[in-house]
Amino acid sequence: MSAFLGRYRGQTRVHTDSDLRVFLRLCTDQVLDPLAAARVDIERYVRWLQDVRRYQASTVSRRLSVVVGFYRVCVIDAILEHSPADYVRRPTVPSESPILGLGHLQFEALITTARLSSNPSDFALFALLGLLGLRIFEACGSNIADLGEEHGHRVLRVRGKGGKVVLVPLPPAVARSIDRAVDDRPSGPILRNTLGGRMDRHADPLTTMRYDRARKNLDRHPNYILAAYMASGT
Repeated sequence: MSAFLGRYRGQTRVHTDSDLRVFLRLCTDQVLDPLAAARVDIERYVRWLQDVRRYQASTVSRRLSVVVGFYRVCVIDAILEHSPADYVRRPTVPSESPILGLGHLQFEALITTARLSSNPSDFALFALLGLLGLRIFEACGSNIADLGEEHGHRVLRVRGKGGKVVLVPLPPAVARSIDRAVDDRPSGPILRNTLGGRMDRHADPLTTMRYDRARKNLDRHPNYILAAYMASGT
């Protein structure tokens, strides 16, 4: 397992480790040695994810991919001759997410409540997640040093999966929410919990919003459109 996880870094490793442990835990519950598993056992795992846990196809496909990768490394390292996960049919993943996001009024009520919180980081968090479409680890991992300016735009340097850094423009309303959370601090995390430490990721986020990955065109970035309705209330 350590050899397999050694290929990953950061949050990708954390999530991969979590997905793999789901499979290994099920093997333990069924008194099944993972290294003695057959294709039918992997197929049974997929059905369990679908029928018992009732996960979306995208989640099932991701967790199956982790299992496939695990057994592929076992074959590469000569632990197994063949992978039992080969030829296991993957669920069809729709091109668009079937999960509906919050409606306009629902999100406005949510962010209004966050605005009234005694901790200004709460409002900034929802602005970063809901209006910029950041992943939870991207928002919580952002530092004051990541704030800057590029071609006349206030921007946030976001470290995504695989350590890739992208520039995200900050609409004025979102920038103001960040300024309130930062206050006069010269360094450290943008978002802090009530104890003054870095705000940690949610225990079990169900989903994150799909967002436009074309972040390089700062002048026409959709963040400005999404955040426009906030301006009057910030």
